Amino acid sequence: MKGQPRVLGIVLAGGEGKRLWPLTADRAKPAVPFGGNYRLIDFVLSNLLNGGLHQLCVLTQYKSHSLDRHISTTWRLSSVLGQYITPVPAQQRLGPRWYTGSADAIFQSLNLVYDENPDHIAVFGADHVYRMDTSQMFDQHIESGAGVTVAGIRVPRTEAKAFGCIDSDASGKITRFLEKPADPPHVPDDPDVTFASMGNYVFRTEVLLEALRADAADPESMHDMGGDIIPMLVDQGRAHVYDFADNDVPGATERDRGYWRDVGTLDAYYDAHLDLVSVHPVFNLYNQKWPIRTATPPLPPAKFVNGGSAQESIVGPGSIISGSSVTESVVSADVTIEDGAVVEGAVLLPGVRIGKGAVVRKAILDKNVVVADGVQLGVDLAADRENYTVSAGGVVILGKGVRAD
Repeated sequence: MKGQPRVLGIVLAGGEGKRLWPLTADRAKPAVPFGGNYRLIDFVLSNLLNGGLHQLCVLTQYKSHSLDRHISTTWRLSSVLGQYITPVPAQQRLGPRWYTGSADAIFQSLNLVYDENPDHIAVFGADHVYRMDTSQMFDQHIESGAGVTVAGIRVPRTEAKAFGCIDSDASGKITRFLEKPADPPHVPDDPDVTFASMGNYVFRTEVLLEALRADAADPESMHDMGGDIIPMLVDQGRAHVYDFADNDVPGATERDRGYWRDVGTLDAYYDAHLDLVSVHPVFNLYNQKWPIRTATPPLPPAKFVNGGSAQESIVGPGSIISGSSVTESVVSADVTIEDGAVVEGAVLLPGVRIGKGAVVRKAILDKNVVVADGVQLGVDLAADRENYTVSAGGVVILGKGVRAD
């Protein structure tokens, strides 16, 4: 609306995602498929777009082709209204070097800021699964007058050692920002809970520009948003926290209110899929008041033939389940499961083929994987480890295009 502050969104999507290998062997982490229909990038873009932000730049770098293509072909807004979501690959604008950190990625892309001349800049990560009405965070940021507002999610103090932790006073001003501390601080109103950083920030533009220039001139810096920029602004007394527990997403259920998952490991990625498939899911994909947007392929509806069945499962379009049993699984588009096969607790990405009499348990099969007739996966983990990746939690993972004979 006329007179409202101008906000530019920058989505950091250059992550390599080493802990998700082999799912990231051929794609950037934000491009990894999720939930049957989506890619990880779709969650943050949906949140920002649903929250009213319509100028978004997605900074990419690592193996970005499928991510760039997905954004370009899926996320088309109205150019007449000045709306856009655009991938921005690393361009070496400041010399022959790639991004050395998330702060350096923005510093090397400041032409985007100069072109838009926004009052505020939202910097969000690209690889978490959650719903958030981002407009509520923007409103608090503007009302508080903070230089930067950091989204914080409440986690038990016993689990907070794995996160960047926020220590704040009762007014919401951040007094310390600690990276994976041995003794996490607690929130002002609960001694057993810590604010963990969600990796989502809103800056006043002049504050971010000043911090990025100072960081670029510091030879000791790692040029990281969470590791360097935010602590710098905390020390200057310019940082506030936004409590994610206060975020009220339209259509949210009590069960999925406040849901946020970092799916940076294979086990976390697998567990987040299992959050989707119960009768009353921990994360509800079916909230039409706050849709997760994407493009779906032109495929026919899923088909169940010869007594094939799926229980507590998601089944994507174009998939055929023939004379086989599927339970507690996420089956993406264009998957074929043949007669006599048993699929239990599996995540099947698009194009997977499972042969007659095969057994697939507690597994993630990447795009176009073929499991031959009678092959067993997830039954004998010792044998699986000889040929495939097996996570710490015992999930068997086959990379893109692998054939299991």
